[in-house]
Amino acid sequence: MSFDFPLILLVLVLVSGLVWLVDALVFAPRRRQQHEALSKNVAHDVPALQEPVVVEYARSFFPVLLVIFVLRSFIVEPFQIPSSSMVPTLQVGDYILVNKFTYGLRLPVARTKVIDIGEPQRGDVMVFFPPHQNKTYFIKRVVGIPGDVIEYKNKQLWVNGEVLELEFVDVVIERGRPYHLLSEILTSGETRNVQLDPLRPVRDFREVVQPGHYFMMGDNRDNSSDSRVWGQVPEEDIVGKAFAIWMHWESVLSTPSFDRVGGIH
Repeated sequence: MSFDFPLILLVLVLVSGLVWLVDALVFAPRRRQQHEALSKNVAHDVPALQEPVVVEYARSFFPVLLVIFVLRSFIVEPFQIPSSSMVPTLQVGDYILVNKFTYGLRLPVARTKVIDIGEPQRGDVMVFFPPHQNKTYFIKRVVGIPGDVIEYKNKQLWVNGEVLELEFVDVVIERGRPYHLLSEILTSGETRNVQLDPLRPVRDFREVVQPGHYFMMGDNRDNSSDSRVWGQVPEEDIVGKAFAIWMHWESVLSTPSFDRVGGIH
C-alpha cells in the first residue's frame, strides 16, 4: 500500500493548528472566566486551570509538525533507496537527501510550481512520481531533456546523435551472476559509472523527448524499470534533485554505516 505522506502531514498540521487556534480564541477565554468566577465564589483554594488533553497535544505538536512540513516540502527531504535500479551509484539501503528547490518551489500535495528556479539537466539524479505509479517516489537519472533524441543501441546511449562512450572498469559478482561495471563518458567530458548485465538481451530503441517531459533511466541499465517501460516523466511530477548520501542501513538486522556518506554524481 502506498501512503500519501505529504497529504497526511498537511492534514496533521492543519488539524493541530486549527484545534489550538479555536481553543485559544473561543474556549480558553471561557475557561478562564469560569475559573475566575469560581475562585471568587468559593472559600477554599480552586485547582489550577487545566486545558484539555487534546489541546495540550495540539499546542505541543503543531510547531514541530509545521517545521517538518516546511523543511520537507520546500528545502530538503530524506529518502531511503529500496531497489538496485541505481547501482552502482546508489545501493539498496542508502539514505539520501533530496533538494526540493533546485527545480523550483512547488506547492505540496498539489505539485504546482510557484517559483521557477531551475530545470533538470542531463546527468542529474532525480526523484519523481512516475506515470504508472503516480503516488510512489521513484529515483532515476535524467538522460534526456525536452527535445532530445534518445537512442539505445547495443547497450550504448546516444543523445542527439552523439554516443556516450563506455570504458570497462571491472566485473562485479552479485548473487553468483557477473555484471560489467563501466564508466560512461558524457558529452561534457564528465564520467559516471553504470552497470550492465552481459547475459541480458539488448533492448534497442529511439525516442524523442516531448516538451515538458524528461527521459529517465537507472544506472543499473539491465535491471531498471524506467522510461523505457512506463514512459517519460512530466515536469509537474518532479520532486527534487538527489544530492547526498548521509547513511547506509540495509535492514533492521544490519548495522548502520556511514562509509558511503558523500555527494551523488
